Amino acid sequence: MLRWILGGRDAQSSVEKRQVLCIGEEQPKNWFTELQVLKGHFDIVRFLVQIDDFRCASAGDDGLVLVWNVETGERLQELRGHSQQITAIAALACSDGLLRRPLLITASSDRSLSLWDPDSGNRVQTVSDLQSSVKCLLVLERLGVWVSGGEEVCVWSRDFRLQSHRQNHSDTGVTALIELPKNCLAAAADKEIAIYRLTAADSTVALAELRRLSDHQDQIRALISVNDGLFASGSHAGELILWDAVEWNVLAYEHILWEEPCSQAEIRMGSPKPSEMSVQHLSSNGRLVLAAVGSGLYVYSVLTRTVVAYRKVAHDSNVLHTVLLSDSELMSCSEDGSVRMWELQDLPLQAEPASAGFFGMWNFGRSSKPAGPPSKKNPELLNLKTLELTGDLIGHSGPVQMFVGLQENGLLTCSADHQLILWKNGERQSRQRSLALFRKLEQNGGL
Repeated sequence: MLRWILGGRDAQSSVEKRQVLCIGEEQPKNWFTELQVLKGHFDIVRFLVQIDDFRCASAGDDGLVLVWNVETGERLQELRGHSQQITAIAALACSDGLLRRPLLITASSDRSLSLWDPDSGNRVQTVSDLQSSVKCLLVLERLGVWVSGGEEVCVWSRDFRLQSHRQNHSDTGVTALIELPKNCLAAAADKEIAIYRLTAADSTVALAELRRLSDHQDQIRALISVNDGLFASGSHAGELILWDAVEWNVLAYEHILWEEPCSQAEIRMGSPKPSEMSVQHLSSNGRLVLAAVGSGLYVYSVLTRTVVAYRKVAHDSNVLHTVLLSDSELMSCSEDGSVRMWELQDLPLQAEPASAGFFGMWNFGRSSKPAGPPSKKNPELLNLKTLELTGDLIGHSGPVQMFVGLQENGLLTCSADHQLILWKNGERQSRQRSLALFRKLEQNGGL
């Protein structure tokens, strides 16, 4: 078990003396130099889901689901039917003969579930008068079913027939669902994670609870699949747990605490606000786990089980969503209205001796040992990197709830300001406009 005591440090101290790292207008690694504002919602936009390579759907507190062309920014469909806010949305692939067409599942506070055809804008199926509102959705393509979580965990067929359900007895209900190997799934409910197994029997799928994992000390805020053998969870108290996805046992436990030192020999226990150490979001690329903790970012290696990099203050306010683009690039968005691009870089060599004082403040749960000779380097220090800000996307006037990467079409963000912004590669857009103009002149005989 590992414990992080983050406080006084020598390495990167100049960064932490400033509240938030700033970047000037010159951002050579930021290719999002054009933006297009998409309007149509009338309340907070909380969810984005990619339908295919050129379409994306947005949903939020106004109960609307809007379908967008991410190449042009055109609004293609407006899906109306829910009377209250959308609480979850997921894409579902449906086979129609030899063709596979995408559908959308939505859940709402009006205690209903709906199935939509984004091509026509029609509502195909609906289930109303549920026991409670659904908080999360999980599509299990391989089994041909999907799962809803709330006060109950329910398994549904593609045609919206209830297959099986299990009552959850926590106060908060199920807030997150992920798929596990061997036809299992994990459901986060308050401080526990319930493990279920799905078993096909005749024309139905049965759901059985196998185990409850109770290692968290506070409410679980994030639950993700890391790779085929691992999953991770994060809590309101700053706990990060790495789990074996097959045996369901704890592989690593991190408790992120922020404390300030009184002196080199004494540490005064601080009293951080709950939001400052709450794990708001987790993302992974299979090798690294990126945790949004309060307004900070923490990168953890699942291979070495060590902290790779962190920045205690990455935004002005809580970080709400993150993504690892690669082993060296990542993005985050925050309540402060910004979307930030980061790069993992090696610490300068001259910073290594100064960092030893900082790592003296970290207790990794090992027995105390005499300090080694000055020439002996700390192996954990050699693995530590720094998070450098490479881009700052400022366009929203309210908290940015989440974003989705659209490959060549850029980035789509949604916010509490009721708007979406389509961020585009300026150089690519310029080339496309020049090419379109050249073709038009060629067709008109202008060349």
